[in-house]
Amino acid sequence: MKYKIKMLPINVDIEVEPEKNLLESLTESGIIIRSTCAGKGTCGKCKIIIKEGKYKTKETNLISDEERKKNVVLACQTEPIEDLVIYIPIHYGQIFAPAEKIDKSPVRPEESIFSFSPLIRKIFLKLEEPSLKNNTADWERIKYKLDMDVDIDINIIRNLSSFLRNSGWQVTLTIADIGGRNKIIKVEPGDTTKTNFGIALDIGTTTVVIYLVDMNTGKIINAKASYNKQISFGDDVITRIIYAEEQNGLENLNKAIIDTVNNLIMSVVNEESISVTDIYAIQCAGNTTMTHLFYNIPPDNIRKEPYVPVVNSCPDIKSSELGINIYSDGVISCVPGVASYVGGDIVAGVLACGMDNFSTVSLLIDLGTNGEIVLGNRDWLLCCACSAGPAFEGVGIKCGIHAVEGAIQRIEISEDRTEVKYYTIGNTLPRGICGSGLLDIPAELLKHNIIDRSGKFIEGSSKLVRRNDDKELEFVIVKKENSATGEDIVITESDILNLIRSKGAVFLGIQVLLEQVGLKFDNINHIYISGGFGTFIDIEKAIIVGLLPDLPHDKFSFIGNSSITGAKMCLLSKEARNKVKEIAKKMTYIELSITSNFMNEYTSTLFLPHTNIDLFPSVKKILNTKS
Repeated sequence: MKYKIKMLPINVDIEVEPEKNLLESLTESGIIIRSTCAGKGTCGKCKIIIKEGKYKTKETNLISDEERKKNVVLACQTEPIEDLVIYIPIHYGQIFAPAEKIDKSPVRPEESIFSFSPLIRKIFLKLEEPSLKNNTADWERIKYKLDMDVDIDINIIRNLSSFLRNSGWQVTLTIADIGGRNKIIKVEPGDTTKTNFGIALDIGTTTVVIYLVDMNTGKIINAKASYNKQISFGDDVITRIIYAEEQNGLENLNKAIIDTVNNLIMSVVNEESISVTDIYAIQCAGNTTMTHLFYNIPPDNIRKEPYVPVVNSCPDIKSSELGINIYSDGVISCVPGVASYVGGDIVAGVLACGMDNFSTVSLLIDLGTNGEIVLGNRDWLLCCACSAGPAFEGVGIKCGIHAVEGAIQRIEISEDRTEVKYYTIGNTLPRGICGSGLLDIPAELLKHNIIDRSGKFIEGSSKLVRRNDDKELEFVIVKKENSATGEDIVITESDILNLIRSKGAVFLGIQVLLEQVGLKFDNINHIYISGGFGTFIDIEKAIIVGLLPDLPHDKFSFIGNSSITGAKMCLLSKEARNKVKEIAKKMTYIELSITSNFMNEYTSTLFLPHTNIDLFPSVKKILNTKS
């Protein structure tokens, strides 16, 4: 027997197994509900409201008495005992950093240095029919006509004789570049060269993005993004690695990402009225943990000292080996990584921004669920990963949410510090605060002397500062009568300290890389900022809080999702595919935790913008003006 679950406000009906908690059931049905603790009942993030029906739930102090009266429960601790109607306060079904806004021109400027030599090619052949005077073997006849060194599967050879004769000796060969070798993966009758598609794939911890690409022209036909279904098993890579060690954990995580990718593929093929079998290759990029989970490789040792992954460079494999819904013998290729916490997404980012082509020193900062930094030029590249945690994605923040509709991304505080003007994604009623807002708010609070440089509220500085039920000071951004949740939207002192720790980790990463090569901030010629979150931050505010170095604004460039850009470049050029291998070999990974004076230097970053205010002259000037 199964129970029917009706979900509001998305109006989706599903059937679930009895004696299985709602978080697990909803996740299996493709409904993404946030859970930072992997369903252990300790984070309190998977709250839902039972509108109708009977259920059983475990008592927890994460549900207040007021919430309990409204039938608020933790999905991970609740099982249905009859049909239910539930309300999901925040549904992670849509991404509000639309992939549709990408540049769909065939060649973008950063790609023009590489020749067009795609991972998949289709070649139409008109073969001469054999005769007594021309009795060359069928396979050799094809190789002679192609005039290239090429491999072929034995299964195709077994059917080649009848296939060539039934097709009138006119066939289309689909040829893949697998491990640097040309290999025929499909033979079709007639000329089918027009239907040749590939996919560039960015597997992010939070977000998954695909580009459907015409492999004949290099043009992006369609683009889609969605939340990684693994969110239901934890927001960050460490939580997911721990979950992967549990029984069926790796299987569940692998299924979640495969389902996410397959759903995105179905979405684009349905819109473009093509068949999934017309897609012959996927070029992916992702951090090391995401790559392991995608390939169904145990990631256990990534989190254990000395932090060694199973593999940095995954082999090219057939799509059927992963259950990816494209042509069954299609190629899955992945950009190589560098270390446990610097993966192929960052190598793809270096390729995309081209920093390895310049004699001057550049910096790449990838701001997403994780924080990675690369410093260098054409001769050398240093990289590190910052233990910033996913605070910039709203995790660990009282009113923090991902970049969904209603997320506050910017605020302005009136000069008399009595009113707040806020700006939300989609210009709708506010639901919470997303990453860009979580940088913007402390900067505004500091500028208006509502918090001090340690991030602590100055009591009496504003009527919007109050003590909450836990006796902690907080700042009211939106009153409950004006919010979509019916609750006040606030930022607490703990939230600000959490953000300071996160921004401090990023800034420390930059400092350490510079110190390793004896350089200073002024030696940086250009700073590239990538990642979905990075696209929306205000440079001035990021400098005020001490996330970014105090350099002229014209030195900064937003390059968007450089991971998918690099993946697309590899999809379309053998030169790019060879280049990422060179980049990965050139990159030297620095483990921040074992660098000298790590804790002393880190402690220095735990102020706004920094203990040494002279590192931030423009901020010093602003604060002196406001004081």
